[in-house]
Amino acid sequence: MKIVFLDRLTLANNIKLSRPQFPHQWYEYPSSTSQQVLERANDADIIIVNKVQLNRQLLEQLPQLKMIAVAATGTNNVDLHAAKELNIVVSNVRDYASQSIAEHSLALMFNLRRNLLAYHQAIQHGRWQESQQFCFFDYPIDNLAGQTLLVIGAGNLGQATAELASNIGMKVIFAEHKNKQPRPGRVDFNQALSCADVISIHCPLTPQTQDLIDEPEFLLMKKNALLINTARGGIVNEQALLQALQNKQIAGAASDVSESEPPKADSPLLQAMHLNNFIMSPHIGWASQQNMQMLADQVIGNIDAFAAGQTRHQVFPD
Repeated sequence: MKIVFLDRLTLANNIKLSRPQFPHQWYEYPSSTSQQVLERANDADIIIVNKVQLNRQLLEQLPQLKMIAVAATGTNNVDLHAAKELNIVVSNVRDYASQSIAEHSLALMFNLRRNLLAYHQAIQHGRWQESQQFCFFDYPIDNLAGQTLLVIGAGNLGQATAELASNIGMKVIFAEHKNKQPRPGRVDFNQALSCADVISIHCPLTPQTQDLIDEPEFLLMKKNALLINTARGGIVNEQALLQALQNKQIAGAASDVSESEPPKADSPLLQAMHLNNFIMSPHIGWASQQNMQMLADQVIGNIDAFAAGQTRHQVFPD
């Protein structure tokens, strides 16, 4: 079998990527544009991708393709309906990033709630050096313990974040789907937004969650609310977020994701970078060394299982 990894740079170079256990030809490329996919994978049996877009038009021109091994959990870069019609198995990686995402989410919450970025920038501008005493109190510092954390998305990532938050004394609630009657253990979406001190997003990007947080939702939030998005760009409307921060509708926000990755020069998130209550990280919440290795091992495991006729972690269209 011919296996082609189209965007190897989506894993750090020091992450060991073992080879499948069956006879095969292996090719890998640092990154690939849509135009390069046909040239590089025209006779591939298996493609490994993380972010490369595989639409119907491309898939229909890859007659030998039998499997797409997605090196991530999200599969919105693959036309799943087309893959199913063309008898192409799509497998993803699951349950590998919960600890890393949970720690990253909590790190962002701590940073914002204790105003570490604001203090760091103040010191850069000489504020501490000019102080008349041993410290200064220009920005409020609050404990996360005792505050209400709203988790949007109750899968492994949301549950792991909720558990870590509970362990430091936060009160955790889970939101029901927007415009749905709350199930046991869930809180009405709008009501949850209005009572949360911190909101952490862990749901997938779907047509239903596109712009899930927009201007009306920001108006429901507390003035002291923090918004943390380690899920997907597009779930939070970026222009609305910028306006909410500029107008001090919320206390702060952090985003590990962008609607376009890498972000475009005119991205509202980049425009917010000068604010001392906004933190942006480059989609690395999942990327602890331990979790990246788990991902790499699971990708190869999925391929070995497929070759043995025991398809694992197959993804189906909605």
